[in-house]
Amino acid sequence: MTADVDVFLSGLLFYDLVFTGLEGAPKLGTETWTTGMASGPGGIANFAVTLGRLGLRTSLAAAFGDDSYGRYCWDTLESEGVDLSPSRRLTGWNTPVTVSLAYQGDRALVTHGAEPPGGPEGLLGEPPAARASIVHLGTGPARGSGLIFADLGWDPSQEWSPEMLDQLAGCHAFMPNAYEAMSYTRTDTPEAALAKLAELVPLAVVTCGVEGVLAVDSTTGESARVPGLSVDAIDPTGAGDVFGASLVAGTLAGWPLADRLRFANLSAALSVQGIGGSLAAPGWSGIARWWRDVTDPDLRRAHAFLSDVIPD
Repeated sequence: MTADVDVFLSGLLFYDLVFTGLEGAPKLGTETWTTGMASGPGGIANFAVTLGRLGLRTSLAAAFGDDSYGRYCWDTLESEGVDLSPSRRLTGWNTPVTVSLAYQGDRALVTHGAEPPGGPEGLLGEPPAARASIVHLGTGPARGSGLIFADLGWDPSQEWSPEMLDQLAGCHAFMPNAYEAMSYTRTDTPEAALAKLAELVPLAVVTCGVEGVLAVDSTTGESARVPGLSVDAIDPTGAGDVFGASLVAGTLAGWPLADRLRFANLSAALSVQGIGGSLAAPGWSGIARWWRDVTDPDLRRAHAFLSDVIPD
């Protein structure tokens, strides 16, 4: 079967409003001024924009409200070359909005919104033929074609039900952060969580923030652990999504596991030096600029594969 697109995505889209430069959490009864602010499409859109900037044909199925936020997100994604033909504009439904407050190297999120009428699954007809799909679990069985990369995310109930992992059946990869992985698997270390997840999917990945990432790929027999990159972070919003999209790109390109992890780490590290998730995604231009300017000999050795993969 010939693929219509490289990557098909389905999931929840948000209008993100990000404030940076805060010294700490806002206090009741006071007014806090920030030194930076940006807005753009968030949620599943972070994946879509990153993939498009890496040159992959990307198609997105998501709900957009027929409001100013939804129209802005739609226009922005179209300008990034994302195919929105599977997406829907819904009259009378408001695009979910997330406010991200970035301070002390992390961020706090405040979100307002409701599921689209019929639920996210009600939007999606037959997925297009794709080399890979990125799906958000929790709304029913994963739907897509090609290699299915699963994302779960934060559980607002704080129950972290292990039964959620049953939805990984048929998925190729799962990419949680360490807290999510340990919570869902009822383990105490990222290594133990990875071992549990590797029993469920061929490609299990656990991200550990500044401490790096560890993964097992049973399809190639590889395991790898890659340290994080030290950067001056302005805003970590969406960095995990940028990481995931870059990992998908490296997997489709057939790179060794360690190179895939280094590439995804680098993309995420470059994204946190900007504001917002999707609009701070570096793409090939940002990757090439970093590679041209980096002088550290250890980084040059670890990322030598970039010389062969960066497009002309």
